Amino acid sequence: MKENCHQQSQVNTPLSNRRGVGGEALFLFIIVFLFICACANIGQPDGGPYDERPPQVLAAMPANQAVNADKKKIAILFDEYIKIENASEKVVVSPPQEETPNVRAAGKRIRIDLFDSLRANTTYTVDFSDAIVDNNEGNPMGNFTYSFSTGPTIDTMEVSGYVLNAADLEPIKGILVGLYEVNPDSLVPDSTFRTRAFDRVSRTNGRGHFIIKGVSADKTYRAFALKDMDNNFRFSQKSEQLAFDSLLFRASCRPDIRLDTLWRDSTHYDSIHPVRYTHFFPDDIVLRAFLEEGQDRHLLKTQRDVPEKFTVFFTAPADSLPIISGINFQGDGGFILEPSEKLDTITYWIPDTTIAYNDTLIFDFTYLDTDTLGQLVWKTDSAQELVPKTTRAKQLKELAEKTEEWEKEQKKKSKKNPNYQPGPNPHLTTFLTVECKPSGSIDPNQFPVLTFSEPATLPDTSHIHFRQKVDSLWEDRPFELLPVEGSPRKAQLFVEWELGEQYALEIDSATISGALGHSNASYRQEFKVRKEEEYGALFIQIVSPDTGFVVQLLNSSDKPVRTEKADAKGRADFYYLKPADYYLRCFIDRNDDGLWTTGDYDSGTSPEETFYFPKPLTVKAQWEVEQSWEVRGIPMMKQKPEKITKQKPDKEKKVKEKNKEREASMRRAGNRK
Repeated sequence: MKENCHQQSQVNTPLSNRRGVGGEALFLFIIVFLFICACANIGQPDGGPYDERPPQVLAAMPANQAVNADKKKIAILFDEYIKIENASEKVVVSPPQEETPNVRAAGKRIRIDLFDSLRANTTYTVDFSDAIVDNNEGNPMGNFTYSFSTGPTIDTMEVSGYVLNAADLEPIKGILVGLYEVNPDSLVPDSTFRTRAFDRVSRTNGRGHFIIKGVSADKTYRAFALKDMDNNFRFSQKSEQLAFDSLLFRASCRPDIRLDTLWRDSTHYDSIHPVRYTHFFPDDIVLRAFLEEGQDRHLLKTQRDVPEKFTVFFTAPADSLPIISGINFQGDGGFILEPSEKLDTITYWIPDTTIAYNDTLIFDFTYLDTDTLGQLVWKTDSAQELVPKTTRAKQLKELAEKTEEWEKEQKKKSKKNPNYQPGPNPHLTTFLTVECKPSGSIDPNQFPVLTFSEPATLPDTSHIHFRQKVDSLWEDRPFELLPVEGSPRKAQLFVEWELGEQYALEIDSATISGALGHSNASYRQEFKVRKEEEYGALFIQIVSPDTGFVVQLLNSSDKPVRTEKADAKGRADFYYLKPADYYLRCFIDRNDDGLWTTGDYDSGTSPEETFYFPKPLTVKAQWEVEQSWEVRGIPMMKQKPEKITKQKPDKEKKVKEKNKEREASMRRAGNRK
């Protein structure tokens, strides 16, 4: 078996490897001769059949799979004019080059200039993927790889697999995948990924699939993936997405057979016949890509749209809030902070109007910032100046214009109706507004959140009423309205719902006072709890030796709508589900924090494993669905359902088959005669 597919051997290339002037002169003569012959048959000018034949390689210098090659300038001659589509995305030179090679199409030739010094006893590959097409009709050549070796043997093994986003198993297109030769006796991660470029390299397609060619059968490798931001083919900054696997492997192959189908049309086939080919291994490498935590943190921007507040944006999270020291105001200004969960966006509300109406705020701003060593340190930006886009003067001008317009309208109405009594000017009264979500029809396990238009302190509930409709009357029911931790503008309503019943929340006017001096108008929101017969239920039983699963119920946009932690036996129950198609995702919560956790290269920590159930689950009203889920039952790259996979496969390049259309058109024309 090894003799049939080892393919690392001496290759006879008499034209390209003869030493001396005579051999090269003969080779150049043949190229020129073939070029002239090819030019003599450009095509028929009489409107005959379309060219549907893909480009063919006539010759190359050095020849494809040449050994003992020492030229850094490469020429590949084709039988027709060609072009390279998306060369920067498709064409990959391996081993990777520090100085970007020049790969270009010129007429019927592709010219490749390598600028790095050639390594001794090394196989070089130029993988064009499906980038080469003919110039006229765009007929694709198909996947094409040119290779040569600087030593007496050439490596022709291949390894392949997939790169997926570790968090949601999305295929990642265009990410680099590389191999390092490793010592099989050492399993400890080293610094190679940070200090040296890959030994072999490839790039993923739209399915996240990669093939690395020119691999030796006699070496042990380890695979990595890298979203290379600085084009140095190594992991050098935290903003680079990466993937690694502790698996060590050697490339191998064997003769194999696949079944090819010849289709008559889109629904009927003519025949199925076996095709012999060489099957390379491993072909199922899966690399789960992630971004490490602790991304570089810098101040991104500061934004002040109106006088009463401003927002600061950072590039990454932190665990401490910034510090403000006023220069044209006292201390921290008494600002009310509204931070995001990870402190990467912070809004500062300004309740003191003497500060808010100052067109320019000047202060020292101290915050955590990443230094040149990659460490978070405190940094101070002195004398920061903030001017609102809409100043107080502009606000007053707009108010005066609106008031003038309103007064004109009132005069017109009074002229038409002498008994008309104008109400208060609505532009002089600004209310604190209340928004409630969810509202209307509600599930019995939902508790609405009230969001106010400005920070507010909740009063006692004597002027807030929660009532249930009983027959035609509204009866008071107990409730709690509690502030949402970390948000000065939100409160959550907690009640005991009864299925099928109707409720209402009422807030008397001037009950809630905002930090900017506004209070609410009277507010009422009704709720209708759905009936039990409107729901279904889904019970998931995970089959796995692992424990600590968090199960997420997803909608058709791959977004979680419900999350449950599975019990020790792997069971997760979802009650009160609206009839719909749902998808399932779970992850092994190894640190038991309820959140998916990313990986870290230096410590050798992989991201928490994520799995998808491979098809949607239909929940119907009054149905209970029991579903067993063997999370490792199918390969990870085949788990995520195509319908919720956002990264779609590349469109396959095919011959356009214009001749079929031409023949059909000619038949129609003949029939008309």
